[in-house]
Amino acid sequence: MRTITDKIILGIDPGTNIMGYGLICIKGSGMELITMGVLHLKKSDGHATKLKCIFEKTLSLIDEYKPDDLAIEAPFFGKNIQSMLKLGRAQGVAMAAGLYRTIPIFEYSPKKIKQSITGNGNASKEQVAVMLQTLLSIKELPDYLDATDGLAAAVCHFFQNRNSTETKTKGGWNAFLSANPERVVSK
Repeated sequence: MRTITDKIILGIDPGTNIMGYGLICIKGSGMELITMGVLHLKKSDGHATKLKCIFEKTLSLIDEYKPDDLAIEAPFFGKNIQSMLKLGRAQGVAMAAGLYRTIPIFEYSPKKIKQSITGNGNASKEQVAVMLQTLLSIKELPDYLDATDGLAAAVCHFFQNRNSTETKTKGGWNAFLSANPERVVSK
């Protein structure tokens, strides 16, 4: 059951073939997985129909889970201009759904999300997924890592906001590690 101090974050990995999403609940200084999944768009007729599906799915998630914030992965710059434009449109309609429901939007680069989750901005999708599995006690990873990419945006947002206030008062690796014991992996 959600208390008044709990916070829910919706994370989205926009895509025109598969959109990944994840929701976490912040309880005190910890986080719990609510859900994650994907929206398959390959069979949708035309780009405009895909954008409509993204908008509707994002609204549906917002209406069902009532998130306080929406964290979204920013499009990365690639060589294919058409792909970048389509990805930007997908991101835009997801953001528009959040704005339509007056939810604050926070955008993070893929590198920032990977850095926040794994400590390595060049980490693979698999490395991000495994770290999330550890952080959130996920029993089984999903078939599509787009789901964990969406979840990673939400977790990144949590870490960025939590750490932004803590690192202003404390400094150094020891302070960071003591403030983030769940991020320490022992081998």
